[in-house]
Amino acid sequence: MMPGYNSGIMPEQIDVTVAAVAEQAGAFLLIEERSAGRVVLNQPAGHVEPGETLIEAAVRETLEESACHFEPDFLLGTYVWRSPADGTTFVRFAFTGQVGEPDPGRPLDQGIIGRRWLDRSALLSQPTPLRSPMVLRCIEDYLVGTRYPLNTITHWDLSNAGAGLQGLPTTAVTATG
Repeated sequence: MMPGYNSGIMPEQIDVTVAAVAEQAGAFLLIEERSAGRVVLNQPAGHVEPGETLIEAAVRETLEESACHFEPDFLLGTYVWRSPADGTTFVRFAFTGQVGEPDPGRPLDQGIIGRRWLDRSALLSQPTPLRSPMVLRCIEDYLVGTRYPLNTITHWDLSNAGAGLQGLPTTAVTATG
């Protein structure tokens, strides 16, 4: 059994989230925000809304929280973290990519204080806590070069597929025996 893994208990709630990891000249785009009554730092991140793909959610959340347009280049990784505060399990899909200049006329989401660009050492030495350990882990994975092609994520819209497996790819696996 893996350390910290309890195979006997299913999480009460699983939240699927996305995050954008954008770096410019060694500094990372971070969002200073209010969460659970405290000020924290996070990547532009949030929940996937019904009908959205993971990539669409990452683009939307980055725009809403930073007023910057985000163009994903790679999947950085998939991260699972259980909040000790309420037991919620978060499954985070983090993407790397490029951000444009902020739109000065665009309001930021409620609870967002602003954008900050920090390198890893400045992030570690500043007093504002990180929203979760996933924030630093994503930066560390980025810095060691972790990247996966965006096409490693497959999205099927089965809402109009009807019963059965209609709408799935037509490739078949044949077992021989």
